[in-house]
Amino acid sequence: MSIALDSSTAAAAAAAAMPSPTRARIAALLALPLPELIFQAQTVHRQHFDPTQVQISTLLSIKTGGCPEDCGYCPQSAGFDAGVPASKLMDIAPVLEAAQRAKDAGAQRFCMGAAWRSPKDHDLDRVAAMVEGVKALGMETCVTLGMLRPDQAARLKSAGLDYYNHNLDTSPEFYGSIITTRTYQDRLDTLAAVRDAGINVCCGGIIGMGEDLDDRAGLLATLADLDPPPESVPINALVAVKGTKLGESAPIDPIDFVRTIAAARISMPKSWVRLSAGREALSDEAQALCFLAGANSIFYGDTLLTTANPAAARDNALFDRLGMTKLS
Repeated sequence: MSIALDSSTAAAAAAAAMPSPTRARIAALLALPLPELIFQAQTVHRQHFDPTQVQISTLLSIKTGGCPEDCGYCPQSAGFDAGVPASKLMDIAPVLEAAQRAKDAGAQRFCMGAAWRSPKDHDLDRVAAMVEGVKALGMETCVTLGMLRPDQAARLKSAGLDYYNHNLDTSPEFYGSIITTRTYQDRLDTLAAVRDAGINVCCGGIIGMGEDLDDRAGLLATLADLDPPPESVPINALVAVKGTKLGESAPIDPIDFVRTIAAARISMPKSWVRLSAGREALSDEAQALCFLAGANSIFYGDTLLTTANPAAARDNALFDRLGMTKLS
């Protein structure tokens, strides 16, 4: 038996099924011929940034492994046998020593990551002390600790935290295929708590987890529709780690990755767009295309939490070849 809808109900149903204007616009961008997409992205990029400068961040895992979440890409999940043993939260002194080395190597921002679902308050006290210590070195600070309550975000703000990283990972529709232990709304709630505390938002996603082009458009649209959009947008290429749910995934096409970078730049003109995980697998030529597409930030150093990253010497040589410089 069919049920006839009145005109207002039918219109509402049709509107709910339609992609948002931002999502439709980004999907159209992703479908453009690559030369046109790069041209548009570079045009937008030059309106807001020096295209020859790259912002440098360094990431340190301050608490590794043993995470109760089931993120299908993550070797730090306790549910996967990916060869990453659990460790305790680091002491403050070695963290500050690592931050000083990062600063000496040219990093502006020092990011600290802990494999937690959410931090316990007594652990947050030590993290806050780390933030204060890194700030005292004259560096920007960023942490990623999982979900936060508003009072925890306020505590980190009082310690001087500049950025909080909490990635959306993928589109709302595809999210449940990758993670079941927390919801998309959980992530949005943490971002709201961070923003309300006055901390800059670092939020992006991962490409190559089996999502389609509409999912990529959905991720970027969700980010762009945040008010305001994230100040920093890390775009990761999946690093397929054996033992994880996505450990047998095929590598992403580098051109598809470049397209995502370009669409991120156009849709979030004033954000720092960062090449993050997966950069080790990109050729110098692919990275050069990413910079042309509007990427203007990288993680610098040999390791990103638990996965490989290009050596600093390789990055410096690439910058020299491209005539690009680190933002000072």
